[in-house]
Amino acid sequence: MSRALDDLNVAVLMGGLSSEREVSLSTGREVAQALEALGCRVSRIDAGRDLANVLSGRVRPDVAVNCLHGVWGEDGCVQGVLETLAIPYTHSGVLASALAMDKDKGKAVLAAAGVPVPGGGLFDRHEVAARHVIDPPYVIKPNAEGSSVGVFLVREGANRPVAEVGADDWTYGERVMVEPFIPGAELAVAVLGEATGPRALTVTDITPVKGFYDYEAKYAPGGSRHVLPAALPAPVFEACLRLAERAHAALGCRGVSRADFRYDDVKDDLVLLEVNTQPGMTPTSLVPEQAAFVGMDFRELVRWMVEDASCPR
Repeated sequence: MSRALDDLNVAVLMGGLSSEREVSLSTGREVAQALEALGCRVSRIDAGRDLANVLSGRVRPDVAVNCLHGVWGEDGCVQGVLETLAIPYTHSGVLASALAMDKDKGKAVLAAAGVPVPGGGLFDRHEVAARHVIDPPYVIKPNAEGSSVGVFLVREGANRPVAEVGADDWTYGERVMVEPFIPGAELAVAVLGEATGPRALTVTDITPVKGFYDYEAKYAPGGSRHVLPAALPAPVFEACLRLAERAHAALGCRGVSRADFRYDDVKDDLVLLEVNTQPGMTPTSLVPEQAAFVGMDFRELVRWMVEDASCPR
């Protein structure tokens, strides 16, 4: 965006329709407050299926900051609405959003680009609930959800699979991703898609206070401990940065993204789990923390996001 921020009418899209609605509302509140402090006129929009009418009717924004997470807001659907309305917006465009959200297709693109990804694959959820489709330990996750929603860890020696995946009230799709569990460190790298190319910020080592890095560990205050920069061997640290940048570029991401890794220091095995094109901006989120570490405070990060907005993406 070439106009001054205090001359902009900014729509902050938040809430939405997915299971990650509460996280999105938190992200949206933080971003909206930062934008108001920067002098923008802000319209907070709880995005529903009438979004196109709201944006083209009473709001008519100069730019939209996409603070939606999960299905519909992160998978290319809302991006398509914004493209149709020709509203400049933040984060990734239609194709990159759809690819990154679909774990199976995203892994195929990343593997083709030389990024190490886990094995496993997609399986019918009823089959997964009935038997071990791969040897434990393994992880079950919805193919198109984020924030560790619907994720289960089946530990080594488990006698039974996860019955919940086959339940009648399961709402995360008929096919689920099953991947070998990779022990070791949980790592994350934020990437800013700048004009000169993707720039990785640093590496965070994440330790859940209990269990594994699930929804509660990600968003509950005190749910996990973050160490940055991560205390890794220099070649591994550098590999995280370069692979995160490569993944951002391979998927065609724009704006800010976050790559999530596992590193097994016994086998010296570094694997990229997934790329998040709409990373959280909540008080416990990793991207604002990494930005602050490299000297970019929250308002500066939000300013960068708005100035990076464009259409088409």
